[in-house]
Amino acid sequence: MTEQGRGRIPGGGSRSRVRRAVTAVVWTAAVAVLVSGIGLGYVYVKLDNNLQGVDIDTQLGTDRPKNLGNGSLDVLVLGSDSRSGANAEYGRDEGTARSDTAMVLHVYRGHRRATVVSIPRDTLITRPDCSDKDGRTVPGARRVMFNTAYETGGPACAVKTVEAMSGIRMDHYIEVDFTGFKKIVDKLGGVEITTSRPIDDDKSHLNLPPGTHTLDGEQALGLVRTRKSVGDGSDLGRIQLQQAFVKALIERIKDVGVLAGPTKIYGLAETTTEAITPDSGLDSVNELIGFARGLSHLDAGDVHMVTLPVRYDTADPNRVVPVERRSAEVWDALRRDLPVPASATEDTAKGRAGSLVTSGPAGQE
Repeated sequence: MTEQGRGRIPGGGSRSRVRRAVTAVVWTAAVAVLVSGIGLGYVYVKLDNNLQGVDIDTQLGTDRPKNLGNGSLDVLVLGSDSRSGANAEYGRDEGTARSDTAMVLHVYRGHRRATVVSIPRDTLITRPDCSDKDGRTVPGARRVMFNTAYETGGPACAVKTVEAMSGIRMDHYIEVDFTGFKKIVDKLGGVEITTSRPIDDDKSHLNLPPGTHTLDGEQALGLVRTRKSVGDGSDLGRIQLQQAFVKALIERIKDVGVLAGPTKIYGLAETTTEAITPDSGLDSVNELIGFARGLSHLDAGDVHMVTLPVRYDTADPNRVVPVERRSAEVWDALRRDLPVPASATEDTAKGRAGSLVTSGPAGQE
């Protein structure tokens, strides 16, 4: 995350590299590791109290893929589109939420490289049996959108569905909602991006002319939600915008880190621990610090971002389906702790918004 001068985390190691690494792969969620240099007990207690974890391991039991046991790490990162509470301004609250954004992070053995696989929310998949919020079993279903897994059974069902798709056990889970995302970007002082063409989207309420812009939280949320007005209007174009924004976010965090003082550090940590919902293995400050330390050798340039290979569904062009052979190449590579081959994403649907947004000012990336 941000680089706090040249501070050290307890036990040694550069805080700047830890923060930069975690940000690259789990968005803003690991801002919480910024507290690693603050020794006041009440700070730890307050931030610990902010973290409300989900015990996914207990909910899913033992019927899961085996842990690879090779030193690699797999994390499911979700952006929730709940319209309850402060999120009500983004649509009518129907009492449920779906996973608006889904990324599977695979950190390779040695923790010096990583791959992030974005899963389009409109992907038609076979959802396994899940339990709803009352503990009742909801039968699995075929040809349902990926994001209905979260709606059906919350984080545990989302994890179970990803594990069924990939054959890979998720070691951790991190979720952030609309309002939390906005607050984090605002705490950073905005994020700079450059648009090559205008963006005018009445659904996400984003209106940007071509050029360089410093997006506040509301605009950043608009960007990662923009869909209909870019590329081919599909969720694939939105994913391309999201991936471009992640790169811009990393650069902003580096810039903020050079000048940030203790007050800024604590503000970012407090905002993020309030914004995220992690699994029970990451629901304390110390656990998040340990998670970050494990990624201390990983830098932003070591992260490869891909989208699950899909094609438009012949029965419903508003949906996509996995290209089975290509998708299998992606998941097989990660199970074997190998880089995803370029061939895995060849001749698959892209979204055509890849060049619309770049990080930083015009002429720089």
